[in-house]
Amino acid sequence: MPQEPDRAQDGAEESDRPSRTQKQLRDVLIIVAMLVAITVLHQFTNRHPAYAGLHEIYLRLYYVPILYAAFVFGMRGGLATAIASAVLYGAYNFSGAFPFLGLPLDNLLEIGLFFVMGGLFGHLRDLEKRRTRDLVQVSSKLEDAYGALEERAMQLITVQEHTQSILRSLSTAVLTVGPEGLVETANPAAERILGMREARMTERAIASLFKDPAGLTGDVDKVLGGRVPRTMRDLTLVTEGGKLVHAQASVSRMRDVGGRKLGAVVTIEDVSDIRMLTEQLIRADRLAAMGELTAGVAHEVRNPLGIIRASVQLMEDSQSSAERVHAAGEVIKQEIDRLDRVVKALLDFGRPAQPSLRPVAVRHVLQEVALFSRPSATRSKVRIVEDYATGIPDVMADPEQLKQVFVNLISNAVQAMTGQGGILTITTGASEGFVFVRFSDTGPGIAADVLSKIFDPFVSTRDDGTGLGLTIVHRIVDDHDGHIEVATDPAAGSAFTVWLPALQ
Repeated sequence: MPQEPDRAQDGAEESDRPSRTQKQLRDVLIIVAMLVAITVLHQFTNRHPAYAGLHEIYLRLYYVPILYAAFVFGMRGGLATAIASAVLYGAYNFSGAFPFLGLPLDNLLEIGLFFVMGGLFGHLRDLEKRRTRDLVQVSSKLEDAYGALEERAMQLITVQEHTQSILRSLSTAVLTVGPEGLVETANPAAERILGMREARMTERAIASLFKDPAGLTGDVDKVLGGRVPRTMRDLTLVTEGGKLVHAQASVSRMRDVGGRKLGAVVTIEDVSDIRMLTEQLIRADRLAAMGELTAGVAHEVRNPLGIIRASVQLMEDSQSSAERVHAAGEVIKQEIDRLDRVVKALLDFGRPAQPSLRPVAVRHVLQEVALFSRPSATRSKVRIVEDYATGIPDVMADPEQLKQVFVNLISNAVQAMTGQGGILTITTGASEGFVFVRFSDTGPGIAADVLSKIFDPFVSTRDDGTGLGLTIVHRIVDDHDGHIEVATDPAAGSAFTVWLPALQ
């Protein structure tokens, strides 16, 4: 496609060549005709003394074809016509080999002026042509540049309209804030959520749009101040009209292509409906968990009570010997202890103690737990390997509750390998603002049907287990704003990884 204009231009130039040649031939004939006419007049007045006054006038007429030739053909045309004029002017004085030697000095100077005028005017004409040609080229380039600029402007307009269409179609409120903290633009979703038109929002501080900005102003100040590039949090905002909005708000730094700070972009997503549905699901989940917990408690209590009842009946039998009564009493004690463990676990689960947070070095807690866990592990033919990374940050935690988490995980791993032995590897590290502790065993792994509910109450793979250990572990980790992950493989064992926020 870009070659088509060049071809059209070449075709235009080829079509112009005959007319240009004809014009040049016509100009040459005009110059020749003027030279002939002036020479005839000059010779006529030179031979008739009565017309001597006209002789000087006709002599000056030679400048006309010289200037015309210089104007049409440039310096070469002007000098060529000057030579022709000089030859024709000096032809009447032709004598010997040097016809011009007989001319008076003023006539020789006149002939010299022929060349000066032809050369000088022709040179000026050549300069003007070159400048005209350069201007034409510059004009052509400017036209091309203007065309490209116009096309680019159309593309930018299309992109801008497309961007505006996207912003108008979003259900999330989008506001742009300038470097001074004043609102510059707002999309229709922002008008709907905040209950005011864009014209009322612009040139106002974002805090003035709410009765309670709930920390949004502080996030905007942090981003505009360059302390953080982006923030995101769940907020409960109160609009100027008193509307309560449960929102997920994000503030991001806004820069141009050159990296210059332009301000910030604030997005507010109204999640009130989602929060209401979430609360309903949580409520339903709590009711379901309560039902499962009740069933689990009934199961855990019924078995010991049944055994205690049978033992009491045995003791009431008058024919029972002292040994049988003593054995029944021991069974009753064991079942009472079992009930006590269940009740204690339920109390720990139902009324968790508030953690007493302070900076804690995870390595020190692990070393202490591993020290008193190693003897029981050795009896089960389990070797504990400690692989602690250096330079990991501390965590804000309750060290006693961390010990409870780590003891439970080590105990579960050792019990999973009891009878066959194995290796328990404790690994620590740090990643993306978290400190992790991983307990990897070489046991048989966890069955798929158990893995999906491993942290549910009363889920246990041991007959003597309460099924509340991992539930309490999960709750303690949640109270520390962390999370726990489980990975299992029948061929490689299981790995429990505890993630805790690193102390900044």
